[in-house]
Amino acid sequence: TMSVKAFELVPAVERDLLMGDKARINIECIECCGKHLYLGTNDCFIHHFLLDEVTSSKGKLSYSAQKLLHKYLGLKKPVTELRAASALERLIVLCDGFVFLVDMVTLETVPSAAGGGAKIRGVTAFCINENPVNGDPFCVEMGVLSSKRRTVQIFMVYEDRVQLVKEVNTPEQPCAVCLDGYFLCLALTTQYMILNYNTGASQDLFPYNSEERPIVKRIGREEFLLAAPGGLGMFANAEGASQRAPVNWSESVMGAAVCFPYVVALDESFITIHSMLDQQLKQTLSFRDGHILQDFEGKVMLASTKAVYVLVPLPLEKQIQDLLANHRVEEALVLTEGAQRNIPKDKFQILHKRILQQAGFIQFGLLQFQEAKEYFRKGHLDVRELISLYPLLLPASSSFTRCHPPLHEFADLYHLAQGDQEKVLRCKQFLISYLGEVRSTEVANGCREDVDTALLKLYAEQDQDRLLELLSSSNACLLADSVPWLEKYHKYFALGLLYHYNRQDATALQLWIRVADGDLQDSTRSDLYEYIVNFLCSCSCLDLVWKYADWALQKDPARGVSIFTKRSCAKDQPQLNPDDVIEYLGRHSRALLLYLEHLVLEKKTQKEKYHTHLAVLYLEKVLSLLSASPPDEEQLSRARERLQGMLRGSDLYRVQYLLGKMEDCEQLLLERATLHGKLEEYDKALQILVHKLRDFRSAEAFCTWAASGRDPSYQERLFHQLLGVYLTGNETAEGGGGSGDLKMAAVDLLNRHGEVFDAARVLQLLPEEWSLQLLRPFLARAVRASMHASRTSQIALGLSRSEHLQMLHDRLKERKKPIFVSEKKGCHLCHNTFSEPDVVCLPGAVPVHIGCVARRAINPTAASLGPLI
Repeated sequence: TMSVKAFELVPAVERDLLMGDKARINIECIECCGKHLYLGTNDCFIHHFLLDEVTSSKGKLSYSAQKLLHKYLGLKKPVTELRAASALERLIVLCDGFVFLVDMVTLETVPSAAGGGAKIRGVTAFCINENPVNGDPFCVEMGVLSSKRRTVQIFMVYEDRVQLVKEVNTPEQPCAVCLDGYFLCLALTTQYMILNYNTGASQDLFPYNSEERPIVKRIGREEFLLAAPGGLGMFANAEGASQRAPVNWSESVMGAAVCFPYVVALDESFITIHSMLDQQLKQTLSFRDGHILQDFEGKVMLASTKAVYVLVPLPLEKQIQDLLANHRVEEALVLTEGAQRNIPKDKFQILHKRILQQAGFIQFGLLQFQEAKEYFRKGHLDVRELISLYPLLLPASSSFTRCHPPLHEFADLYHLAQGDQEKVLRCKQFLISYLGEVRSTEVANGCREDVDTALLKLYAEQDQDRLLELLSSSNACLLADSVPWLEKYHKYFALGLLYHYNRQDATALQLWIRVADGDLQDSTRSDLYEYIVNFLCSCSCLDLVWKYADWALQKDPARGVSIFTKRSCAKDQPQLNPDDVIEYLGRHSRALLLYLEHLVLEKKTQKEKYHTHLAVLYLEKVLSLLSASPPDEEQLSRARERLQGMLRGSDLYRVQYLLGKMEDCEQLLLERATLHGKLEEYDKALQILVHKLRDFRSAEAFCTWAASGRDPSYQERLFHQLLGVYLTGNETAEGGGGSGDLKMAAVDLLNRHGEVFDAARVLQLLPEEWSLQLLRPFLARAVRASMHASRTSQIALGLSRSEHLQMLHDRLKERKKPIFVSEKKGCHLCHNTFSEPDVVCLPGAVPVHIGCVARRAINPTAASLGPLI
């Protein structure tokens, strides 16, 4: 079974090279130091080979072995263990219970400095300390298990001697040992333990089945791999704790090694490879008759009884790519991140980014968009890699080319979807979402035009509202690429916005007007006419305003005139001259009227010509309605109200000019009366209102209007004048046998506005024969007003007298006080000192020279200091 191909088994030393025709020779142990391979056999020989790596043209690795030497050790027993001490150029050999030194080159036994061999007797196993505590580079530390004593002995191995430095007792007879620094990891008779030979501290780990072969393997600094019950490979550190989850290998494991991030184990029939990162079985290789598995400086080697093999790891990138090809994204990422410590930082960052990007495209192909987006974000994907999957989305001018080797297997979106339109739609919706998120981030740096243009094309096809939002805000859409796309989908309004953003307002307006006129079909805005008008209101190019205002006015004068009436008054906005606007609107009478109303009634422009022009237009409208046959009474009434309101409300128009225009029109007597009032020709105005129109209420309203803002005496004079007209007209009417309308009008006037009149003067004017009963309300009000005025004046007089009395009292008090004058005291007016006692005293007992007071009286502009006492 193979879930990922992490290793290949490559022959290193073939059977024939080792033993020729000697069938009984078996390999007992192996040691590798660089290119040098040493084999210990059952016939007490050491064989020395030189291994060369050979890489084929296709990148396949093989080994070429050359036999250099073999040497018989003379003990007639199998060579149990070999360990190289390269700094000493020695091999440490265990054979027949003896540990001794052999020269690495000649394979000759090394005599001790004192004569004889440098040997240790009664040894069952030994190990080298790969994390030595002794600082001497020409000395190797070694842990030794004795066959007769429950001890571990620590030796120092030199070039020609061995020296015992420590002996540590153990609770049971140890059978396997590993050494790291001061820490011994031991397999006792029934359990594993950690022992610090410097402090004596120990930590029991867990038991194991004594019928099985224990495994104690140092895999890193103060970390060990052990074979635990139940077919588990357990990790333990120097404190006895496990910081990694165990791997589940077989019950009959004979050897184990670590080639990060994998744990390699050997049993009777197979080599199993587990990941230390997720503890999963990654690869299984068939390997029969194997009995040795060891790693030498990262090189994992295996041996059967007859041959030696190297377990060659495949390049990490190939392993990862194999996982990705099988869509095993999580495993690929775990492997990548787990291998970080073995890869240079810069190379790892490049590799990690690429793997994340590939993982993103795998998830994208599975329509797992949320996961894909997260991988793209973590992998800092060039967003154009994604856009390029969608045909025609990248601008024609884009210089982007896809990554090589490619990050995915898809030619384009349609290849991915295989004709499934729902998949295509979902992918497009994802791209819209993703581009919308990244367009304003650093992800889009350097490719903002490509991103925004792609978004525009997607929005044009699917999302009109967001298309308008994009084009109404800051964007980098390429005009040349966007125009045909927007035209294809009939998004002419949006195209106008794009022209406007690119400072081509004339083209935008032409396009919008064609849509508004029905030449082009685009239902984006039902209020496109109003939009164009508002656009012209704020348009900074006055030439365009003049050019297209005529179109707007012809279509709807009332709404079109707002181009001029609603124009912004901002400082940075060029303004239109009202005189130019009025001249331009000359052929649009309705719009002209509305513009003048805007100037006069809304902006309160104080210019005679605008007021006169508006009044004339009102008048001409009224005259036009009067000339109709029959006239529209409702329209006429509204037109006259506007005219009358203008005549009464404005003081700037040319009154005589308007009077001349309506002089012969007997239907506009009320308006003529108003104009006479503006000229203060009140007698003419009242004659029209009273005698021609017989409109007494309007006559009273006229007096109130004409006197508004004036003093009470002016109002009194006007009302007396109206009363005089009533009374004079009444006498004339009686002489001619007329009715008493004017008499009743006079009575009503007095009774309603009695407070305005001088009652005594009115009584002198009224005819003797008039009944007092008619004038009762007027007289009652006049009497009350007279009494009120009398009593008010009496109160005021009393208050004045009281104030005068108080002033006299204060004056007397001041006169009784002494006034001190001396030569050291100065005059308050001239600031000179006094030379004589004659002075005048100001309030507050302030003495001044008599001459100074006299000068002040002559020059009244001098500052007043109050009355003299």
